[in-house]
Order: sequence, then structure tokens, then C-alpha cells
Amino acid sequence: MIARTFKTMGGSLVLTFFWIFLLTSCVSSGHIERGGGNGNGKGSSKVAYFNGIDDAVLKTGITASEPVIQKNDLLSITVSSDNPEASAIFNTPNQTSYTSSIIVAENAVTISGYLVNSDGDIQFPVLGTVHVAGSTKKQVTNMITQQLLDRKLLIDPIVSIRYLNFKVSVLGEVARPGVINIPNEKVTILEALGLAGDLTIYGKRDNVLLIREKENGDKIIKRINLGSEEILSSPYYYLKSNDVIYVEPNKNKIASVSRTVVLLPVILSGISLLIIAAQRL
Repeated sequence: MIARTFKTMGGSLVLTFFWIFLLTSCVSSGHIERGGGNGNGKGSSKVAYFNGIDDAVLKTGITASEPVIQKNDLLSITVSSDNPEASAIFNTPNQTSYTSSIIVAENAVTISGYLVNSDGDIQFPVLGTVHVAGSTKKQVTNMITQQLLDRKLLIDPIVSIRYLNFKVSVLGEVARPGVINIPNEKVTILEALGLAGDLTIYGKRDNVLLIREKENGDKIIKRINLGSEEILSSPYYYLKSNDVIYVEPNKNKIASVSRTVVLLPVILSGISLLIIAAQRL
């Protein structure tokens, strides 16, 4: 009878410790969401975008610049004309075309296209080696079109080029971190964060890190304040392929994790001892 009573008390104590742990976590979360509970509204402003911006028309003067084709880019190139049979050979993937599986929004998809090799070239049907690195899509389109005309391979050809690997990475304190494929080859930093599920309550909105690789391999590191309207006129408002966005955790997240690391082993150890003692009686 005593053993049974102790076992019952042990189970109750386990549940009590469990609920205390949950309540402590909830209180900490509520405290952070209110911005530290200082009562002056400053805490809530830290989790908002564009504080203090009134109705206005902002003349930013910035547009998304056309990206330059780089080594390891994956391109889709299609050719059409009034003669579909003559055009078909240019749309048949040759032996140097590249097939790859890319994780997009937690799903693996397989894509095929022309991989720009280490020399900046692609192998195009009939035309052979075509150097594309360092050129824009428009420039390569004009170049392939002109070669088709000069060699009298097609009459009035229409060449279309798209990037198959235009992607950005969003990491850190966002709801769904990962690599995001951009089909329309144009995305702003706000859209990218939206596709990643937006920042969590713990993300630093005034110190978002952007890493961009230049054509010569150098890296640009830029700190961005999402709470300022200056981002709307920044040259980093529009992202480029392979940009990396990292949202750092604020000190509340770090403190919360530290408390959990310290308290959780103690609580688990206490629960384990109670269970062991209850089983031996």
C-alpha cells in the first residue's frame, strides 16, 4: 500500500515538474513577445518593419539589374522558327546537357539544361562551343540568333534563355530556412523572407546579414536594417542569384536557450530519480 502510494506521488511529481517547465517556457516567451515588458512600446517596435513611415511615394530609382551568366550556371535554351522540324535539333539535349536534383521548398525536383563549364562555355547542338560566361541572357540570345542566321540554319529564329538555378538561401531565425528557387529570376529581400515564412519573434530585424558573391569570386557582406525605409532604395533590395540571407537570433533567444540548457538536465535528472525510487518500492 505504501509502495503504491509512493508510486502515485512519484507520477504526480513527474507531472508537476513537467507543467512547471512548460509554464516557465511560456512565461519567457510571453515576456519576449511584449518586448521585455518595459511598457513604453519600444519592445514591440523591434519586431515591426518600417517603423515610423507615413503614407508617401518613394522614388527609389532602383531596378533589378539583369544578371550576368557565370560558371556553373544552369541554362534553359529553346529555339523556335517557322520550320518546327528544322528547329527540333536545337531543342534536343546533347550529351553535355546537365541533369540535377535540387531541393526547392523541401521538395526535390529534377531539372535539365546547359551547364556552363569551368571555361565559361556550353556545348550547343550544331553550333558547338559557345562562350556565354560574362554575358547577359540578351547578349547570348543575340549571339546564338546571329550564328543561326549567318550559317543559314534557320529563317527568323526565336531564341529564349532562362536560368534554371536562380536561387537564394535564407537561413537563421525564419520559419522555413532553406534554398529557394526563383522561377521569374527577380526577387526582393522582403519577398525572399516571405517565401521563407518571415522572421521568427527572435530574429534581429535591424541587423540582417546579406552575403553576395561577386563575379571575380570575392564576397560582399552587407548588414541590412529592415526597420528603416532606406532598404527600399538600397542596391541590395533586389537579390541576385546565390545570395545568402542570414537572420541572427536576438539576445532573448540566446538567453532562453541558455536557461533551457541549464535547467533541462536538472529537471530530467530529478524525474529519473523519482521514477527509479518509485519502481524499487
